[in-house]
Amino acid sequence: MRALVTNDDGIDSAGIRALARVATEAKLDVVVAAPDTEYSGSSASLTALEEDGKLLMHEKSLPGLDGVRAFGVEATPGFIAFAAAYGAFGPAPDLVLSGVNHGPNTGHAVLHSGTVGAALTARTHGTSALAMSCVSPDPVHWESATEMATRVLGWLVDNAGGDPLTLSVNVPDRPLADVRGLRTARLASFGAVQADVGETGEGYVTMTFHEVDEELEPGTDAALLADGWATVTSLAAPCEADGVDLSALTDT
Repeated sequence: MRALVTNDDGIDSAGIRALARVATEAKLDVVVAAPDTEYSGSSASLTALEEDGKLLMHEKSLPGLDGVRAFGVEATPGFIAFAAAYGAFGPAPDLVLSGVNHGPNTGHAVLHSGTVGAALTARTHGTSALAMSCVSPDPVHWESATEMATRVLGWLVDNAGGDPLTLSVNVPDRPLADVRGLRTARLASFGAVQADVGETGEGYVTMTFHEVDEELEPGTDAALLADGWATVTSLAAPCEADGVDLSALTDT
């Protein structure tokens, strides 16, 4: 199987090297293509720099990944996954791996994540994808993230061939022996960070951001992570909503 490894933290992040090593150890045919600079919060945005109609990118050499082709691309992760589906980095991938993100992607805030956006873009092109995130913005215990990535990737490979899947995995940044295990989780109704609007003036508004201090909903990704579990959630790509009666709007 051919795997595209991407992220939203940038081609030079430690997380993408960790995830690419997991993919190579799984004997996948790996190509790395990630933003040249950080694109956190870019969702599935299709933003890229072009010059004379050419997508700008340059080949990179990543430490510990000898023989793996890697590209720093001047584009969002969503655009990279989109372009990969059309053969921009070699044959279209059978699997897209996004991450390991430096920081959590939990709750309904996954809507804004560039890490998750790349995975959902792959899904809309019929490709299964895995979005991996570590809870810490500056992870230390990479062995925990890579162990969970190895486990979930093996499951995805074993279940290839059916309908495409998008899995989002979050892992606590603690020694592997202190991670309680892997649990399925539903999304919390909020993300890890909340925003408040402050002063409003002529031509501007101030906004502040803070970590969520509300009581966590049992069984959600945020609550299970706080209890020391790694979590896995199956996400759906954009699709039509069921059960909405629009007959009054439509022509007969």
